[in-house]
Amino acid sequence: METYYHPKDLGHFADMGKGNPALWEKFMAYYGAVFAEGALTEREKALIALAVAHAVQCPYCIDAYTQACLEKGSSVEEMTEAVHVTCAIRGGASLVHGVQMRNVATKISM
Repeated sequence: METYYHPKDLGHFADMGKGNPALWEKFMAYYGAVFAEGALTEREKALIALAVAHAVQCPYCIDAYTQACLEKGSSVEEMTEAVHVTCAIRGGASLVHGVQMRNVATKISM
């Protein structure tokens, strides 16, 4: 089945630098600094990135950070738990926006 997502396209990510190499270099420098060891370990950052990848539903990021997590020593159990954290936050965010719905419904019902 044809889809918009082609796993092999992840290997062409750097092609995005062809249109504006200066901006690409700035992005890559920032990206590299963000994922460097700091207050959080590279392993912890990869787990966060995996969770965020699921939150923004980026299949390329899911592939990349699944691999990164495994390479940095995370277990499938830890990665699964990170995805469940994403699910809880997204679910909670949907529910809390229900307050907006209730406010509008109350206002209209007056």
